[in-house]
Amino acid sequence: MTAFFHHFLFEFRTGIRNKTLLMMNYLFPLGFYLMMGFIMGSINPLFGDDIIPAMIVFGIMAATFLGIPDPLVTARENGIFRSYKINGVPSYAILSIPAITTILHLMILAVIITVSAPLLFDAPLPLNWLNYILVFLGLAFACAGLSVLIGVISPNSRTTVLYSQLFFLPSMLLGGLMLPYSMLPSIAGKFAQLLPATQAMNAFRGLAMGRIADFNPWGSLVTLFVSGIISFALASFLFRWDSHNTARKGHPVLALLALLPFAIGIFLA
Repeated sequence: MTAFFHHFLFEFRTGIRNKTLLMMNYLFPLGFYLMMGFIMGSINPLFGDDIIPAMIVFGIMAATFLGIPDPLVTARENGIFRSYKINGVPSYAILSIPAITTILHLMILAVIITVSAPLLFDAPLPLNWLNYILVFLGLAFACAGLSVLIGVISPNSRTTVLYSQLFFLPSMLLGGLMLPYSMLPSIAGKFAQLLPATQAMNAFRGLAMGRIADFNPWGSLVTLFVSGIISFALASFLFRWDSHNTARKGHPVLALLALLPFAIGIFLA
């Protein structure tokens, strides 16, 4: 337990001292938040109603999908995981600590956005703070799980970028951050429900912000937590200590099971 705590503290400090992680955890999300607040606020005054949940969703995606997978792949390729194994570091620590530290950084980011948005952009505060926290945790847990899973199944850093962008870019276009879900064509709307961002925006609107949800907001919240559980379980099952070891417990295609809760939600919505 002491080793786990020291490992956790090291990773948490790295999230501030490492320039890349500092960019993904704070600078990039906050810079985008300020840019969108001043630009989109003048173009579309209604954007201010969603700026808090939208920018928190963006920050979570940036810190997880763009920040978690690559260090895991790089550490495996450089043989760092072999050293961990020799020194008795369990695989669950390797997978869970980056996720936990990233979520803690995201909590700080969420506080900054939530406090500053009403002052800078006259954004409305959440009406239900408990649900607001639950949705935040649900999205952070789901995205962290998917990001860890991407890091586990990716054979190299180039593939990591590809897999991460498969979530990040569609979320920017279809996830409800810039364009309301209700304005999407029917087919695009069904595809959008496969994205954690869409589920989170729907849950934020219906459960926390006092707005009308486009589909079942409680279903969205459950979907996020279930996907996170499946993602971490699959990451643990498919984890490899060494890139040179070709033996696998299962095929990487099993990672698609992490999307199963989102696919089921399409038919239940």
